[in-house]
Amino acid sequence: MANPLILVVEDDPPIRNLIAVTLKAHGYDYLTASTGDAAIMQASSHNPDVVFLDLGLPDVDGIEVIRRIRTWSDLPIIVISARSEDKDKIDALDAGADDYLTKPFSVEELLARLRVMQRRIAAIRASNNEPVFVNGPLKIDYATGCVYLDDAEVHLTPIEYKLLCLLAQNAGKVLTHSFITHKIWGAAWESNVASLRVFMATLRKKIEPTPSSPQLIQTHIGIGYRMLRI
Repeated sequence: MANPLILVVEDDPPIRNLIAVTLKAHGYDYLTASTGDAAIMQASSHNPDVVFLDLGLPDVDGIEVIRRIRTWSDLPIIVISARSEDKDKIDALDAGADDYLTKPFSVEELLARLRVMQRRIAAIRASNNEPVFVNGPLKIDYATGCVYLDDAEVHLTPIEYKLLCLLAQNAGKVLTHSFITHKIWGAAWESNVASLRVFMATLRKKIEPTPSSPQLIQTHIGIGYRMLRI
């Protein structure tokens, strides 16, 4: 991604300035907004590559900002918030956030999260032009519906295949239990969450070299799952 443009949405001036100075020092272009309405206007007018979003804004809650942006754009949103409860993280991720960074944070971690997002965007753009997804030893041939591990075909059930494709298409992003069950079963009932855990366990046994120490699919306890980029 050449000269990425970052939108920083933060109503606390010291934190906003810290992020802005950090981005400038590392060669990023940036815009700033201190309210939810201003953030939505900046996002729609300038189409930034990534948004850093605080949830505790003075006019519109950050969760609502995410929902509004998601009605017209899939641009990456990294939440930066003092809210550290699992429910807050789940609500933000379910609303459409791509990542969640808890305050206080280090600028090194902030930049690392940004680099991860840039790699994910590049991978998605590349995969949109390729009928085959490759991640380390894993290969998914979307055209044939076949999955390979170290070039050996892996036989998956239809649900396992749908789960794997959903994770692959969102590689690097944490997908909540609710998001996954809605995509797979069309609902988020507790029974479906229990079924999800069972299917995820069987999927791991088939695609992870060491299922007890997974390298491809990471569990976020109480939240969901993420496919790691190898």
